[in-house]
Amino acid sequence: MSAINIQNLQNSFEQAVNLGGSPGAVSTSPTQSFMNTMPRRLSTSKQQKILKPFSTGDMKILLLENVNQTAIEIFNKQGYQVEFLKGSLPEEELIEKIKDVHAVGIRSKTKLTAKVLEHAKNLVCIGCFCIGTNQVDLSYAAKKGIAVFNSPFSNSRSVAELVIAEIISLARQLGDRSIELHTGTWNKVSNKCWEVRGKTLGIIGYGHIGSQLSVLAEAMGLHVIYYDIVTIMALGTAKQVSTLDELLNKADFVSLHVPETAETKNLLSAPQFAAMKDGAYVINASRGTVVDIPSLIAAMKAKKLAGAAIDVYPAEPRKNGVGAFNDDLNKWTSDLISLPNLIMTPHIGGSTEEAQSAIGIEVSTALSNYINEGNSVGAVNFPEVSLKALNYDQENTVRVLYIHQNIPGVLRTVNNILSDHNIDKQFSDSNGDIAYLMADISSVNQSDIKEIYEKLNQTDAKISIRLLY
Repeated sequence: MSAINIQNLQNSFEQAVNLGGSPGAVSTSPTQSFMNTMPRRLSTSKQQKILKPFSTGDMKILLLENVNQTAIEIFNKQGYQVEFLKGSLPEEELIEKIKDVHAVGIRSKTKLTAKVLEHAKNLVCIGCFCIGTNQVDLSYAAKKGIAVFNSPFSNSRSVAELVIAEIISLARQLGDRSIELHTGTWNKVSNKCWEVRGKTLGIIGYGHIGSQLSVLAEAMGLHVIYYDIVTIMALGTAKQVSTLDELLNKADFVSLHVPETAETKNLLSAPQFAAMKDGAYVINASRGTVVDIPSLIAAMKAKKLAGAAIDVYPAEPRKNGVGAFNDDLNKWTSDLISLPNLIMTPHIGGSTEEAQSAIGIEVSTALSNYINEGNSVGAVNFPEVSLKALNYDQENTVRVLYIHQNIPGVLRTVNNILSDHNIDKQFSDSNGDIAYLMADISSVNQSDIKEIYEKLNQTDAKISIRLLY
């Protein structure tokens, strides 16, 4: 191999693993940044074909809740029509806005209920520019053939750093001292103020955020134990415990990092607070429903807990503003805000420039891949299906994207319709009652595309069809 070829090979490799990237570049997980971008072959690949949809006009994207600018830039580069709004919308306005869009991007405040989605006649996919997806009726979306994507790890570091800050702040009562001094009160005390070194942190949920927190906490000298419903390999010297009660009995600090499900609702309530060590601390930066707030208030007033930090609440204001967080929103608000050594933040765990930029890239890329290629990998409510991108030399190839009810005989029916053409590649998978078929068929003339579309559209099991060519 010549020196020039070796240099070219080296350059390609460095670009693939981002070794030559700028210091300020947003980092991603090793799996995403290395495995997915590494060339499968170290030879020059063919230029990917830009697919366009049959029977669809310009793609319209609606972005709400001040989604990061990186997402807008990615969508604009794709040639999509993008409408951007800084806030969320009331239900009636949302219904009107969503009628003719092909994709919608939201954060945590917008509620995409069945009632709203019923009016979204052209909607192909939804992007939740956050971790949580409980603001979307996932089941109804799947039944309508709408894939939902989120950002499962891009804000992990930001949330973990906030929790670390809260652990130290609670141990030193920093919130109370700051409030006192703001009112002119000088209160220099050491009573019940602690170092965190040597204390035990109990992490409930050892996923992307929990494991990041584990590493940071251990570096600060905390002992880490964690509880999860599945067995997960520990990082560092952290240890998994077999029951929630065991964690509560041992931990000085308890931090929650679980999704909102029926199983996690009121995960910490009166019995769990009773099982905790006297003088322990609770931190919730996951979902507002996983901690029973009235029980927390009672435990704080009884001095069972020495402090708590809360970033999420069962009901949260739709928009920023003075007086937005009140008893009308949550009836216990006045009792909660009166407690000492309580840190309250307005759902800002992932609210850093770095996290929002990374989320913007992650989710907009997932939506673009689904719109342009049909790739559903990463969808939270949908079968995960993917095929290799088409190349420009595949001129007469059409990609069939067929979402259907998961019932017997569908593949036979579809393949009969496609039988006049060569099926180059095909991949099908199911998720509950919903199935998704991707197929690349070649030797297709322009006049054939409409006929294929109409035949597939007449099948009984059809939920949604797209043809890309």
